[in-house]
Amino acid sequence: MAAEQEAEGRAAARPLLSDLYQVTMALGYWRAGRARDPADFELFFRRCPFGGAFALAAGLRDCVRFLRTFRLRDGDVQFLASVLPPDTEPAFFEHLRALDCSEVTLRALPEGSLAFPGVPLLQVSGPLLVVQLLETPLLCLVSYASLIATNAARLRLIAGPEKRLLEFGLRRAQGPDGGLTASTYSYLGGFDASSNMLAGQLRGVPVAGTMAHSFITSFSGTEVPPDPMLAPAADQGPRVDLATCVEAWLERVCAHLGLGVQEPHRGERAAFVAYALAFPRAFNGLLDTYSVQRSGLPNFLAVALALGQLGYRAVGVRLDSGDLLQQAQEIRRLFRTISAQFQVPWLESVPIAVSNDIDEEELARLAQEGSEVNVIGIGTSVVTCPRQPSLGCVYKLVSVGGQPRMKLTEDPEKQTLPGSKAAFRLLGPDGSLLLDVLQLAEEPPPQAGQELRVWPRGAQESCTVRPAHVEPLLRLWVQQGQLCEPLPSLAESRAFAQLSLSRLSPAHRRLEQPALYQVALSEKLQALVDRLSARGPL
Repeated sequence: MAAEQEAEGRAAARPLLSDLYQVTMALGYWRAGRARDPADFELFFRRCPFGGAFALAAGLRDCVRFLRTFRLRDGDVQFLASVLPPDTEPAFFEHLRALDCSEVTLRALPEGSLAFPGVPLLQVSGPLLVVQLLETPLLCLVSYASLIATNAARLRLIAGPEKRLLEFGLRRAQGPDGGLTASTYSYLGGFDASSNMLAGQLRGVPVAGTMAHSFITSFSGTEVPPDPMLAPAADQGPRVDLATCVEAWLERVCAHLGLGVQEPHRGERAAFVAYALAFPRAFNGLLDTYSVQRSGLPNFLAVALALGQLGYRAVGVRLDSGDLLQQAQEIRRLFRTISAQFQVPWLESVPIAVSNDIDEEELARLAQEGSEVNVIGIGTSVVTCPRQPSLGCVYKLVSVGGQPRMKLTEDPEKQTLPGSKAAFRLLGPDGSLLLDVLQLAEEPPPQAGQELRVWPRGAQESCTVRPAHVEPLLRLWVQQGQLCEPLPSLAESRAFAQLSLSRLSPAHRRLEQPALYQVALSEKLQALVDRLSARGPL
């Protein structure tokens, strides 16, 4: 148990991953005698990302890990003493040393939930000073994770359910933490695997990878494998010199393709043989180092057919340049003709993988009907979210000392909704999503089959709705510092995300110019908003 807690602590964000003004406010609260005032904050976003109509909630597991390990170390307190006024009372620093989250309560949308503007992703309750200090770390943990998950979900919707999506973005990510977060939450959003081994070790993300061009160009063709012999897959029969077998198959392949046997690059072939000797049950060829048609493809076929003679089956090829769609179609055609020519039926269905700065537009092209692409690797476009680099989450005080608080501001869009709230999703008889409704926590929950009057946000008038089903959205995860129920595994949250997306109507799921999903306020909450708006600042 101690080892698990230590590992959890190393993986968690640290308390000083924060903005200085959180600590200056903490000192202000402490000097005013308000450090322990009960307070409620809500974390939400104002607009759906990427011009879409939905987001996926993510980052909860990181937030829970952070809360459970939150503690200022001596070095942290010493640093704070160096940046605060020199006459700050020593008792304040002693107060900081004693802080933890044992009085903090966290409600949140489960990871993988559909999230909409204004609906809290997190509700954080506890002593005012402590929950104020949590603001920046929680925003950091939730905003990027939810953005990545949503971006990945969009890419999955474009690709469709059959294509295998791989995240290759670690080398393009915004630093190590960004890379780990992107690999983790792109998987939650619908990708199948990542190249990031640390995400596999720490988060259980499936990992995938084969070879780069450097592996191929490192071979000249003069190398002699220390042991070129390979036993049949069934371990029955004598071992065979794979390189010699490959040369025999190359002659037959080149004759069929109308190529001279000297045209395919010797070094590339030697690299393929070396890889096949290391991974005879998982041979995969990168075809475009020199020339796909004149070198990569015939070399791959010679090695694949030699392996096939021994009972092994190649598992794929990859393209990383050129017109990926057109090349994949030509490769599939050749696989079919070679399969028929040499009576190897498995060859015609060898998966074709592609990569090379694939964005939403290119992905749509690769996913169209008639595409022969099976696996798509995406890096920059998933981890950097080029269409929108930030979700813009905010963390706002909604109640202190049991009294609602509301930010008015000069910008109506930035006004907050006062009071501790509950959130519900209203559904039709067929399970379709009607709208989300926010209400004050003390109000009785909506009832299925009963008419409810609500105020859609941004509307001038109320409307009535009669839900066939009602789902509470916010679940209690941490109460007084204690975990209330086990968090779902990452794989379970991934499956829940796909289920959640399947419930969206096509109009809301549409990625360009979608219909906006409605979020509404209860009559009582709307009345409180109107009253506080008319009264002005409290």
